[in-house]
Amino acid sequence: MKKMALAAVTAVSVLTLGACSSGDKDVIATTKSGDVTKEELYTTLKKQAGGDALNLLVQQKVLADKYKVSDKEIDKKMEEYKKTLGEDRLKQLQDEFGKDYIKDQVKYELLTQKAAKANIKITDKEVKAYYDDLKGKIRASHILVADKKTADEVEKKLDKGEKWDAVVSEYSTDTASAAQGGDVGWFAKEGQMDENFSKAAFKLKVNEISKPVKSQFGYHIIKKTEERGKYDDMKADLKKELLDQKQADTNEIQTILNKLVKDADVKVKDKELENTFKEKSQQPAQQQQQNQ
Repeated sequence: MKKMALAAVTAVSVLTLGACSSGDKDVIATTKSGDVTKEELYTTLKKQAGGDALNLLVQQKVLADKYKVSDKEIDKKMEEYKKTLGEDRLKQLQDEFGKDYIKDQVKYELLTQKAAKANIKITDKEVKAYYDDLKGKIRASHILVADKKTADEVEKKLDKGEKWDAVVSEYSTDTASAAQGGDVGWFAKEGQMDENFSKAAFKLKVNEISKPVKSQFGYHIIKKTEERGKYDDMKADLKKELLDQKQADTNEIQTILNKLVKDADVKVKDKELENTFKEKSQQPAQQQQQNQ
């Protein structure tokens, strides 16, 4: 679910529906061959993406009615996007679609996260199964750079006592893991990671940091962060991990959104769109997410 808000921006044109009204003869563009009216734009957009746009707008209404997001929370998330996307890219999106629209999408993301948190539960049985699956696995974080010279520079900074997360943020080219402090999750000794990476990681003690390790992707500085311990000691952390995973699962999220929309007793007045939510309920959750 991460980046859901700004991913939705790529489909921003469907929301132009909200700015038009059927039957509106106002001219929005003129050509030597004829004018284009709001009615024509509305009709075209409705045919191309009307159902998806309506579904998204209804979801936003339902979420906003059931959960609350403060301006402070939105501003905090915007700062996160500034770091992960880069200030220039975020500004480009704001210039292209408008700052208010971007904030609305961030608000939608936060509302969705709150819905997930309120509705997703993890059982002890699931936690135990997850724990059993960790047998023989370790967890690690890394800083990935392109060349040995940069890797040596990273190593020196860490040796001088600079904070791991700060160095990850500054240097790692693996942006996906860098957003999580370089975390690459749990993995087995064979079959999941680059052979050189895995070999070096498994030699480390917990919280020990490796020398630069060369792989097919570049050079890694690896920090072993965890190994399987006693179940009772790990249970709380594993439950949180599972919860985070489920809250990031688009299928889980879509199932929750479908139920919230169903409970809202939506009645569509437009005959061309009246089957929107019947069609949505019949689609697999993954397909619905792709449509959005």
